[in-house]
Amino acid sequence: MDWQAHRREAHALGHTQEFLRQIVYGGNDGIVTTFAIVAGFAGAAADGVAQIGGLAVLVFGIANLLADAVSMGLGEFLSGRSLHDLYHSRRLSELNEIATNPAQERLELEEILRQRGLTHEDAETTATLLMRYPDMMADLMMSYEFGMQDPAEENPAVNGFVTFLSFVVFGSVPLIPYFILEATDRTFHLSLIASLCALIALGILRWNATGERMFRCVSETVVVGAVCGVVAFAVGAIVGG
Repeated sequence: MDWQAHRREAHALGHTQEFLRQIVYGGNDGIVTTFAIVAGFAGAAADGVAQIGGLAVLVFGIANLLADAVSMGLGEFLSGRSLHDLYHSRRLSELNEIATNPAQERLELEEILRQRGLTHEDAETTATLLMRYPDMMADLMMSYEFGMQDPAEENPAVNGFVTFLSFVVFGSVPLIPYFILEATDRTFHLSLIASLCALIALGILRWNATGERMFRCVSETVVVGAVCGVVAFAVGAIVGG
């Protein structure tokens, strides 16, 4: 096996890890957004959710789910495209500065390398060597000076679709009880439980991808969703009188 094949195999990411940000971002927002609709209706119903009816919950819930999912997906797509454009514009400017003002750029790189632990002599030697390779130096400066990583391997369209799909899949969970049962207080409670289970599942998915502590991953995900749900219920209760 050649070294390139070994590198691809050793550093290959699973799909969950590769799209973790999009899955967590879209999934969490989908659960919270859809449950906010359910909680808002429940809070506004003076005699319980049956007063408003399950049809209204489903109509508003589905409409909001799809509209927000499209918005989130397109937002992720546009954000990714903007990041690509910004990176390449900034990198081109950095290459121009290396070509027109090499002494200043070498001094900047020396300082960055010293801040990262190299001795004065090693930093000077390394900076002088890298000046012979402008592309490599530009990549290094983009990472160390501007904190920007090359987004070439990311596909904005795919990221946008994953965000959309995650939003729809996880965001549908709070509505499931209303597809099956009549709209009653019990249905709302089942929606609450389903939303909690979806948040826990999302937290476990995050834990499985990152390897961080399970309690932290799950609790952070659940707390964020719970806060938003409580706010939505409270607003519905206040507005609904």
